[in-house]
Amino acid sequence: MGLIRTSFALPILLIIAVILVLFTIDPLSNFGQGIPPEEALVIERVTAGDKGLTSIVRGNSRDPVTIAQVQIDGAYWKFKQIPPEPLKLLSQAKIVIPYPWVSGESHHMRFVSSNGTTFDYALEVARKTPNANIDTLFNLLIIGLFVGLVPVSIGMMTLPILRNVGNKGIIFAMTLTIGLLTFLLVDTLSEGLQLAQESASSFRGEIIVWMIAALTFFGTMAISRKSGLAIGGATLSTWLALGMGLHNFGEGLSVGFALSMGNAALGSTLIIGFMIHNLTEGVAIVAPVARNKISLMSLCALALIAGLPAVAGTFTGAFILLPHWGALFFGIAAGAIAQVIVEVGRSVLIIQNKREDNTYAGPAFAGFGIGVVVMYLTGFLVQV
Repeated sequence: MGLIRTSFALPILLIIAVILVLFTIDPLSNFGQGIPPEEALVIERVTAGDKGLTSIVRGNSRDPVTIAQVQIDGAYWKFKQIPPEPLKLLSQAKIVIPYPWVSGESHHMRFVSSNGTTFDYALEVARKTPNANIDTLFNLLIIGLFVGLVPVSIGMMTLPILRNVGNKGIIFAMTLTIGLLTFLLVDTLSEGLQLAQESASSFRGEIIVWMIAALTFFGTMAISRKSGLAIGGATLSTWLALGMGLHNFGEGLSVGFALSMGNAALGSTLIIGFMIHNLTEGVAIVAPVARNKISLMSLCALALIAGLPAVAGTFTGAFILLPHWGALFFGIAAGAIAQVIVEVGRSVLIIQNKREDNTYAGPAFAGFGIGVVVMYLTGFLVQV
């Protein structure tokens, strides 16, 4: 045992020694002299308020970036940086600019470093960012409930209808679930990769999205195998509710972020669009238990698991969402949704194999196709 430990420790000690030698000798010190520093800056978020414009910026280069000037619409303005230190790699700062912005107008911002490097950002439509007061929090709560919990609960009320349909109807409902989950998977990955592109490149956001999605998928698969999820029923409905909840959290992020930008288009029409868009989620959740007894308490719990995350997402998006965190979350959601697709597909195959009836192919194809088409068409109603 002692020999094995020594064998493991020796390479690690040698690597540490080599690194120390490299830092001491610094063989690269004579290269790159006279070359201007490489500077990069990411403007992650800009909000408008009574005191002007506030920007969240992050260093994105090995060389530190010192913001020397801020220009808005062609004019230079005084600003306050918190904290005031130069921005090192991945360090963050808040830039407060007392600029008299105009509601509904676009404003072009330019940050100038001490070396003359410029970083541009366009605030397309300036709107006042909601304050975190009681009225705002209450309104966000209502919006989150109508985006997530309300439509999911209404969709789950179709359980009595599903109990009275035959096996082909169950197959149709299950494959409808696979269709809408497939759409949600593609949509979730698209959202995550878009946020990854908006984040600092040093985070390697695109890689993070795919890696987190893969880790979540294999992790949830391992858990589901251990818990016997393959038998379907209430356990499958629980995993479905969890996957839907993660996606609804992402929808809440989008809505909350748009609200923080003062998007006046987020009115009752958009909320109704989200309700229609998410209505089928409730149908999908209760489909696996259409042939099983399930208590009202369990149904309420499933609705809360699937719907309440939209409320949390709305709060998060409105006040604290940054691109890299959003990309990380969407990666988790994508992995969870992919795992649920596999489990629902497995349940469909189990039902078909038990009946040994090839006539299920038609309802299965129709269910999948309708699920994708419905989610695609209702997606036009929820553009933020």
